Amino acid sequence: MTSWNDRRRAFRAVIEGDQCVHPGSVYDPMSARIAQDIGFEVGMFAGSTGSLTVLGAPDLIVMTLTEFAAQCLRINRAAEIPLMVDADQGYGNALSVMRTVQELETAGVSGMSIEDTELPQPYGEAKQRLLSLDEGIGKMKAAMAAKEDPSLVVAGRTSAVAIAGLDEGVKRAKAYEAVGVDILFMVGVKTRAELDAISEATTLPIMLGGATPELTDKAYLANRRVRIALQGHQPIMAAQQAVYATLKALRDGVTPKDLQGLPSKKLVQVATRSDRYDAWTKEFLGG
Repeated sequence: MTSWNDRRRAFRAVIEGDQCVHPGSVYDPMSARIAQDIGFEVGMFAGSTGSLTVLGAPDLIVMTLTEFAAQCLRINRAAEIPLMVDADQGYGNALSVMRTVQELETAGVSGMSIEDTELPQPYGEAKQRLLSLDEGIGKMKAAMAAKEDPSLVVAGRTSAVAIAGLDEGVKRAKAYEAVGVDILFMVGVKTRAELDAISEATTLPIMLGGATPELTDKAYLANRRVRIALQGHQPIMAAQQAVYATLKALRDGVTPKDLQGLPSKKLVQVATRSDRYDAWTKEFLGG
């Protein structure tokens, strides 16, 4: 197993490089191992997939920091792929952000995003709202002050472009860069014109959330300093469908030997690292 520092340095090499990568969306130890074995440079564990995995709940910010950090540790303990995580709004105010950074750093994450959206959604509000810029800056400052490992990456995340327009998005990107965050995580950017404006106004690496037809060319994205571009979180959705289809088939009378879509024995052996356990069994149990 690589140390937390080794994988954090590998993650920094990605964001400080000159290429754009798509992270593998992971949600548990086995999915992270599979992403690692396939060759993804980075794993991405989102708040939404955390809610689905831990609670079976939608992304309404009902999962606690303790639950999220525990799942991060499970993933990092089992796999060696650098893990970027979505720490939402930091589970409270700026002091809560400090606690969030401490817990997730201890859990071995390589990077985390802190966002400036008002979460959970306030009573009577139908649409997302941004925190004030001053509060957003306070949270970013708190995140940077709380980390102990300088190789840990903190991303300043904002949905300002989608919520309040391009000018506000540029304003917040520049403000969070001035605070000292390591990368800008821009959500809701849909056009090349928007990305061009953000790239021209800032100097930090950029992470994009949510792909649009205009923003899929990796060479163009790399030229605009986009180092990580999310593609969504399809793997956990595919897993839900697979579980449903398998259980439904069994309930409907299909025999286990006739089930479709099951993994090969080899894939299970590799994903569970059974060769390691076989060796340990022989060495320590005399088997």
